[in-house]
Parts: sequence; structure tokens; C-alpha cells
Amino acid sequence: MSKVEEIKQRIEQSLPGSVAEVEDTVGDDNHFRAVVTAAQFAGRTRIEQHRMINEIFAGELGGRIHALSIKTQTPDATVAEGAG
Repeated sequence: MSKVEEIKQRIEQSLPGSVAEVEDTVGDDNHFRAVVTAAQFAGRTRIEQHRMINEIFAGELGGRIHALSIKTQTPDATVAEGAG
């Protein structure tokens, strides 16, 4: 399994019902970008949302996973962005 798939699975398993889109931004299997849509983010600040993701990879960020850029959103925000 690639690291991209592993990161995606771990996020989606840790936040049931979430959808994670993960990409290797540099092609070196160490720098990633994740866009995570989860109902669990509702009512939380952006910092709290990012902490929820960072906790999934505690001890790995800056090491095994050199960098992880995170964008978080709720399903409602995704629908609103598509409207108009």
C-alpha cells in the first residue's frame, strides 16, 4: 500500500464517515496534502479540526511523514462551495 493510500485510510478510519483526498505533493513519498471532509468538524475551530488530524499521526509528523498540509471542511461547507 502506498503512503497516500495509508494516510487516506487512517484518516477515514479515525473519523468514521469522513472523506479524505490525499496527494503526494512533491513525488518523494514524504510531503502530502490532505483535504478532509468530516461531520465531526462541525462547531470546531480550524485549529481544533487540524489538531484532530495531527493526532492521528502523532509521532510521525516531521519524521516518517515529513510534511502534511491539511485543509478541513464539513459536508455542509462542501455543498455551499458547490452552490451558485
